[in-house]
Amino acid sequence: MSDNTYDSGRLNLPFVGHCTFAKQPAVLDWDALEGADVCVLGAPFDMGTQYRAGARFGPRAIREASTLFSFGHAGMYDFEDDVTYLPAGDIRIVDIGDADMVHTDTIKSHDNIEHAVRKILKAGAMPITLGGDHSVHIPCIKAFDDQEPVHIIHIDAHLDFVDERHGVRYGHGNPLRRASEMKHVTGFTQLGIRFVSSSNRADYEAARKAGSDILSVRDVRKLGVEGVLARIPKGKRYYCTIDIDGFDPSIAPGTGTPSHGGFLYYEVLEILQGLTQLGDVAGIDLVEVAPDYDRDGTTAFLAAQLLLSFLGYIFHAKGVSA
Repeated sequence: MSDNTYDSGRLNLPFVGHCTFAKQPAVLDWDALEGADVCVLGAPFDMGTQYRAGARFGPRAIREASTLFSFGHAGMYDFEDDVTYLPAGDIRIVDIGDADMVHTDTIKSHDNIEHAVRKILKAGAMPITLGGDHSVHIPCIKAFDDQEPVHIIHIDAHLDFVDERHGVRYGHGNPLRRASEMKHVTGFTQLGIRFVSSSNRADYEAARKAGSDILSVRDVRKLGVEGVLARIPKGKRYYCTIDIDGFDPSIAPGTGTPSHGGFLYYEVLEILQGLTQLGDVAGIDLVEVAPDYDRDGTTAFLAAQLLLSFLGYIFHAKGVSA
Protein backbone atom coordinates (compact mmCIF):
# COMPACT_ATOMS: atom_id res chain seq x y z
CA MET A 1 0.00 0.00 0.00
CA SER A 2 1.63 3.24 -1.14
CA ASP A 3 -0.68 5.60 0.76
CA ASN A 4 1.39 6.89 3.69
CA THR A 5 -1.75 7.57 5.73
CA TYR A 6 -2.40 3.82 5.88
CA ASP A 7 0.36 3.36 8.48
CA SER A 8 0.05 6.67 10.31
CA GLY A 9 -1.93 7.36 13.47
CA ARG A 10 -3.48 4.67 15.63
CA LEU A 11 -4.08 1.14 14.44
CA ASN A 12 -7.62 1.48 15.87
CA LEU A 13 -8.69 -2.15 15.63
CA PRO A 14 -12.42 -2.95 15.45
CA PHE A 15 -12.71 -3.79 19.16
CA VAL A 16 -11.07 -0.53 20.28
CA GLY A 17 -12.87 2.74 20.89
CA HIS A 18 -16.47 3.88 20.69
CA CYS A 19 -18.97 1.76 18.79
CA THR A 20 -20.29 4.04 16.09
CA PHE A 21 -21.26 2.95 12.58
CA ALA A 22 -18.02 1.92 10.84
CA LYS A 23 -16.21 3.79 13.64
CA GLN A 24 -17.11 7.07 11.98
CA PRO A 25 -17.39 10.27 14.05
CA ALA A 26 -20.41 10.80 16.27
CA VAL A 27 -22.27 14.08 15.79
CA LEU A 28 -25.06 14.28 18.35
CA ASP A 29 -25.91 17.93 17.76
CA TRP A 30 -28.48 17.65 14.96
CA ASP A 31 -28.13 21.34 14.20
CA ALA A 32 -24.47 20.80 13.30
CA LEU A 33 -24.74 18.25 10.49
CA GLU A 34 -23.71 20.54 7.64
CA GLY A 35 -20.76 19.14 5.72
CA ALA A 36 -21.78 15.52 6.22
CA ASP A 37 -22.38 13.43 3.12
CA VAL A 38 -24.07 10.58 5.00
CA CYS A 39 -25.78 10.58 8.40
CA VAL A 40 -26.47 7.25 10.08
CA LEU A 41 -29.50 7.25 12.39
CA GLY A 42 -30.70 4.54 14.74
CA ALA A 43 -34.45 3.91 14.97
CA PRO A 44 -34.67 1.33 17.79
CA PHE A 45 -38.42 0.76 17.57
CA ASP A 46 -40.12 -2.65 17.45
CA MET A 47 -43.59 -2.00 18.83
CA GLY A 48 -44.98 -2.54 15.33
CA THR A 49 -43.97 -6.19 15.18
CA GLN A 50 -46.59 -8.95 14.94
CA TYR A 51 -44.44 -11.89 16.00
CA ARG A 52 -40.96 -12.03 17.56
CA ALA A 53 -39.84 -8.74 19.07
CA GLY A 54 -36.22 -7.63 19.47
CA ALA A 55 -35.47 -5.42 16.46
CA ARG A 56 -35.18 -2.47 18.85
CA PHE A 57 -31.68 -3.79 19.49
CA GLY A 58 -30.88 -3.92 15.78
CA PRO A 59 -29.13 -0.53 15.53
CA ARG A 60 -26.67 -1.44 18.28
CA ALA A 61 -25.95 -4.82 16.72
CA ILE A 62 -25.39 -3.35 13.25
CA ARG A 63 -23.11 -0.66 14.62
CA GLU A 64 -21.02 -3.22 16.50
CA ALA A 65 -20.80 -5.49 13.47
CA SER A 66 -19.81 -2.54 11.28
CA THR A 67 -16.64 -2.00 13.28
CA LEU A 68 -15.25 -5.12 11.58
CA PHE A 69 -15.46 -3.22 8.29
CA SER A 70 -14.14 0.08 9.61
CA PHE A 71 -11.74 0.96 6.88
CA GLY A 72 -9.38 3.30 8.68
CA HIS A 73 -7.32 5.70 6.61
CA ALA A 74 -7.31 4.07 3.21
CA GLY A 75 -10.90 3.37 2.21
CA MET A 76 -12.29 0.01 1.10
CA TYR A 77 -10.34 -1.65 -1.70
CA ASP A 78 -12.33 -4.25 -3.67
CA PHE A 79 -9.99 -6.35 -5.76
CA GLU A 80 -12.82 -7.75 -7.92
CA ASP A 81 -13.77 -4.25 -9.09
CA ASP A 82 -10.24 -2.85 -8.68
CA VAL A 83 -11.78 0.15 -6.96
CA THR A 84 -11.15 1.76 -3.58
CA TYR A 85 -14.61 2.67 -2.35
CA LEU A 86 -15.24 5.46 0.17
CA PRO A 87 -11.67 6.78 -0.02
CA ALA A 88 -10.41 8.54 3.08
CA GLY A 89 -11.12 12.24 3.26
CA ASP A 90 -13.50 12.29 0.28
CA ILE A 91 -16.73 11.14 1.97
CA ARG A 92 -17.84 12.34 5.39
CA ILE A 93 -19.99 9.75 7.17
CA VAL A 94 -21.23 10.60 10.65
CA ASP A 95 -23.26 8.66 13.21
CA ILE A 96 -25.91 10.89 14.75
CA GLY A 97 -27.13 8.44 17.39
CA ASP A 98 -30.72 7.33 17.83
CA ALA A 99 -34.11 8.95 17.62
CA ASP A 100 -35.80 8.94 21.01
CA MET A 101 -38.33 6.17 21.56
CA VAL A 102 -41.36 6.60 23.81
CA HIS A 103 -42.48 3.15 24.92
CA THR A 104 -46.07 2.25 23.95
CA ASP A 105 -46.42 5.46 21.89
CA THR A 106 -46.00 4.57 18.22
CA ILE A 107 -47.00 7.97 16.87
CA LYS A 108 -44.59 9.93 19.09
CA SER A 109 -41.76 7.50 18.39
CA HIS A 110 -42.39 7.73 14.64
CA ASP A 111 -42.55 11.52 14.89
CA ASN A 112 -39.13 11.52 16.53
CA ILE A 113 -37.70 9.40 13.71
CA GLU A 114 -39.24 11.70 11.11
CA HIS A 115 -37.79 14.74 12.89
CA ALA A 116 -34.31 13.22 12.79
CA VAL A 117 -34.52 12.35 9.08
CA ARG A 118 -35.72 15.88 8.29
CA LYS A 119 -32.69 17.27 10.11
CA ILE A 120 -30.42 15.09 7.96
CA LEU A 121 -32.11 16.18 4.73
CA LYS A 122 -32.02 19.84 5.75
CA ALA A 123 -28.25 19.50 6.16
CA GLY A 124 -27.99 18.16 2.61
CA ALA A 125 -26.86 14.68 3.68
CA MET A 126 -28.11 11.22 2.79
CA PRO A 127 -30.02 9.50 5.62
CA ILE A 128 -29.19 5.89 6.45
CA THR A 129 -31.63 4.60 9.07
CA LEU A 130 -30.96 1.45 11.07
CA GLY A 131 -34.13 -0.24 12.33
CA GLY A 132 -36.05 -1.27 14.22
CA ASP A 133 -39.02 -3.02 12.73
CA HIS A 134 -40.25 -2.12 9.26
CA SER A 135 -42.80 0.36 10.52
CA VAL A 136 -39.93 2.86 10.87
CA HIS A 137 -39.98 3.18 7.09
CA ILE A 138 -43.19 5.20 7.43
CA PRO A 139 -41.62 8.22 9.18
CA CYS A 140 -38.42 7.86 7.15
CA ILE A 141 -40.19 8.19 3.81
CA LYS A 142 -42.65 10.78 5.12
CA ALA A 143 -39.69 13.06 5.86
CA PHE A 144 -39.05 13.27 2.10
CA ASP A 145 -42.34 15.08 1.44
CA ASP A 146 -40.58 18.39 0.71
CA GLN A 147 -37.96 16.72 -1.52
CA GLU A 148 -37.99 15.72 -5.16
CA PRO A 149 -40.16 12.61 -5.80
CA VAL A 150 -38.74 9.15 -5.17
CA HIS A 151 -39.27 5.64 -6.51
CA ILE A 152 -39.09 3.07 -3.70
CA ILE A 153 -36.91 -0.02 -4.08
CA HIS A 154 -38.22 -2.53 -1.53
CA ILE A 155 -36.35 -5.75 -0.67
CA ASP A 156 -38.34 -8.02 1.62
CA ALA A 157 -39.97 -11.40 2.06
CA HIS A 158 -43.28 -9.65 2.73
CA LEU A 159 -45.34 -7.17 0.72
CA ASP A 160 -46.08 -4.94 3.75
CA PHE A 161 -49.11 -3.43 1.99
CA VAL A 162 -51.78 -4.00 4.65
CA ASP A 163 -54.11 -1.02 4.91
CA GLU A 164 -55.71 -1.42 8.34
CA ARG A 165 -56.37 -4.45 10.47
CA HIS A 166 -58.05 -4.25 13.87
CA GLY A 167 -57.25 -0.55 13.89
CA VAL A 168 -53.53 -1.06 13.22
CA ARG A 169 -52.27 1.31 10.51
CA TYR A 170 -48.66 1.86 11.58
CA GLY A 171 -47.31 -1.63 12.22
CA HIS A 172 -44.60 -3.43 10.32
CA GLY A 173 -47.15 -4.86 7.89
CA ASN A 174 -48.29 -1.37 6.78
CA PRO A 175 -45.25 0.67 5.68
CA LEU A 176 -45.47 0.34 1.90
CA ARG A 177 -49.24 0.98 1.95
CA ARG A 178 -48.68 4.16 3.95
CA ALA A 179 -45.92 5.18 1.53
CA SER A 180 -48.29 4.67 -1.40
CA GLU A 181 -50.51 7.41 0.06
CA MET A 182 -47.71 9.98 -0.14
CA LYS A 183 -47.64 12.25 -3.19
CA HIS A 184 -43.84 12.31 -3.39
CA VAL A 185 -43.70 8.52 -3.89
CA THR A 186 -44.03 7.77 -7.60
CA GLY A 187 -43.95 3.96 -7.60
CA PHE A 188 -42.41 0.81 -6.22
CA THR A 189 -40.17 -2.08 -7.21
CA GLN A 190 -40.74 -4.84 -4.63
CA LEU A 191 -38.22 -7.68 -4.74
CA GLY A 192 -38.08 -10.99 -2.88
CA ILE A 193 -41.77 -11.24 -1.97
CA ARG A 194 -42.72 -14.84 -1.24
CA PHE A 195 -44.92 -17.36 0.51
CA VAL A 196 -47.41 -16.41 3.24
CA SER A 197 -47.39 -12.92 4.72
CA SER A 198 -49.81 -10.54 6.37
CA SER A 199 -50.91 -9.22 2.98
CA ASN A 200 -53.84 -10.86 1.17
CA ARG A 201 -54.86 -10.90 -2.50
CA ALA A 202 -56.55 -7.49 -2.24
CA ASP A 203 -53.33 -5.96 -0.91
CA TYR A 204 -51.41 -7.24 -3.92
CA GLU A 205 -54.04 -5.74 -6.20
CA ALA A 206 -53.79 -2.43 -4.33
CA ALA A 207 -50.01 -2.47 -4.62
CA ARG A 208 -50.13 -2.99 -8.38
CA LYS A 209 -52.73 -0.23 -8.69
CA ALA A 210 -50.37 2.07 -6.80
CA GLY A 211 -47.66 1.39 -9.38
CA SER A 212 -45.78 -1.52 -7.87
CA ASP A 213 -43.77 -4.07 -9.83
CA ILE A 214 -43.72 -7.15 -7.57
CA LEU A 215 -41.09 -9.84 -8.14
CA SER A 216 -40.50 -12.97 -6.08
CA VAL A 217 -37.06 -14.44 -5.49
CA ARG A 218 -37.76 -16.96 -8.23
CA ASP A 219 -38.82 -14.16 -10.58
CA VAL A 220 -35.57 -12.32 -9.88
CA ARG A 221 -33.50 -15.43 -10.53
CA LYS A 222 -35.28 -16.09 -13.82
CA LEU A 223 -34.79 -12.50 -14.97
CA GLY A 224 -31.21 -12.15 -13.75
CA VAL A 225 -29.69 -8.90 -12.55
CA GLU A 226 -29.88 -7.16 -15.91
CA GLY A 227 -33.47 -8.24 -16.39
CA VAL A 228 -34.48 -6.85 -13.02
CA LEU A 229 -32.67 -3.58 -13.61
CA ALA A 230 -34.39 -3.22 -16.98
CA ARG A 231 -37.76 -3.13 -15.17
CA ILE A 232 -36.77 -0.31 -12.80
CA PRO A 233 -37.64 3.19 -14.07
CA LYS A 234 -34.42 4.95 -15.09
CA GLY A 235 -33.27 8.44 -14.22
CA LYS A 236 -35.25 8.55 -10.97
CA ARG A 237 -34.36 9.31 -7.38
CA TYR A 238 -34.54 6.04 -5.45
CA TYR A 239 -35.26 5.38 -1.81
CA CYS A 240 -34.25 1.86 -0.73
CA THR A 241 -35.97 0.08 2.13
CA ILE A 242 -34.31 -3.23 2.92
CA ASP A 243 -35.86 -5.76 5.28
CA ILE A 244 -33.20 -8.24 6.33
CA ASP A 245 -35.75 -11.07 6.05
CA GLY A 246 -35.58 -10.59 2.29
CA PHE A 247 -32.44 -12.69 2.63
CA ASP A 248 -32.62 -16.42 3.25
CA PRO A 249 -32.58 -17.32 6.97
CA SER A 250 -29.57 -19.55 6.28
CA ILE A 251 -27.53 -16.33 6.09
CA ALA A 252 -29.87 -14.02 8.04
CA PRO A 253 -31.39 -15.95 10.96
CA GLY A 254 -31.51 -12.94 13.27
CA THR A 255 -34.92 -11.55 12.38
CA GLY A 256 -38.42 -11.72 13.76
CA THR A 257 -40.24 -13.23 10.76
CA PRO A 258 -37.84 -15.45 8.79
CA SER A 259 -38.99 -16.89 5.48
CA HIS A 260 -37.12 -19.63 3.64
CA GLY A 261 -36.37 -19.30 -0.05
CA GLY A 262 -34.79 -15.87 0.28
CA PHE A 263 -31.99 -14.04 -1.45
CA LEU A 264 -28.29 -14.73 -1.06
CA TYR A 265 -25.82 -11.91 -0.59
CA TYR A 266 -24.54 -11.32 -4.12
CA GLU A 267 -28.03 -11.45 -5.65
CA VAL A 268 -29.01 -8.32 -3.73
CA LEU A 269 -25.60 -6.68 -3.86
CA GLU A 270 -25.42 -6.81 -7.66
CA ILE A 271 -28.91 -5.34 -8.01
CA LEU A 272 -28.01 -2.49 -5.67
CA GLN A 273 -24.75 -1.89 -7.52
CA GLY A 274 -26.62 -1.75 -10.82
CA LEU A 275 -29.24 0.56 -9.35
CA THR A 276 -26.60 3.23 -8.73
CA GLN A 277 -26.04 3.37 -12.50
CA LEU A 278 -29.71 4.08 -13.19
CA GLY A 279 -30.25 7.16 -11.02
CA ASP A 280 -29.56 8.76 -7.65
CA VAL A 281 -30.08 6.95 -4.35
CA ALA A 282 -31.55 9.50 -1.95
CA GLY A 283 -31.88 7.45 1.22
CA ILE A 284 -31.83 3.98 2.76
CA ASP A 285 -33.37 2.21 5.69
CA LEU A 286 -32.38 -1.30 6.75
CA VAL A 287 -34.73 -2.97 9.19
CA GLU A 288 -35.72 -6.06 11.17
CA VAL A 289 -32.31 -7.16 12.45
CA ALA A 290 -33.13 -8.82 15.79
CA PRO A 291 -29.87 -9.86 17.46
CA ASP A 292 -31.46 -12.14 20.07
CA TYR A 293 -32.06 -14.66 17.27
CA ASP A 294 -28.69 -14.05 15.62
CA ARG A 295 -26.67 -17.01 16.86
CA ASP A 296 -23.21 -15.78 15.89
CA GLY A 297 -23.83 -12.25 14.65
CA THR A 298 -24.17 -13.36 11.02
CA THR A 299 -27.22 -11.21 10.36
CA ALA A 300 -25.75 -8.03 11.79
CA PHE A 301 -22.52 -8.56 9.83
CA LEU A 302 -24.59 -9.04 6.67
CA ALA A 303 -26.48 -5.79 7.32
CA ALA A 304 -23.31 -3.80 7.98
CA GLN A 305 -21.41 -5.21 5.01
CA LEU A 306 -24.35 -4.63 2.66
CA LEU A 307 -24.75 -1.01 3.75
CA LEU A 308 -21.07 -0.16 3.44
CA SER A 309 -20.80 -1.81 0.04
CA PHE A 310 -23.93 -0.02 -1.15
CA LEU A 311 -22.58 3.32 0.06
CA GLY A 312 -19.35 2.63 -1.81
CA TYR A 313 -21.27 1.98 -5.03
CA ILE A 314 -23.43 5.09 -4.57
CA PHE A 315 -20.47 7.43 -4.26
CA HIS A 316 -18.47 5.62 -6.94
CA ALA A 317 -21.36 6.36 -9.31
CA LYS A 318 -20.96 10.01 -8.34
CA GLY A 319 -17.28 9.87 -9.24
CA VAL A 320 -15.89 9.48 -5.72
CA SER A 321 -13.50 6.51 -5.58
CA ALA A 322 -9.87 5.67 -6.19
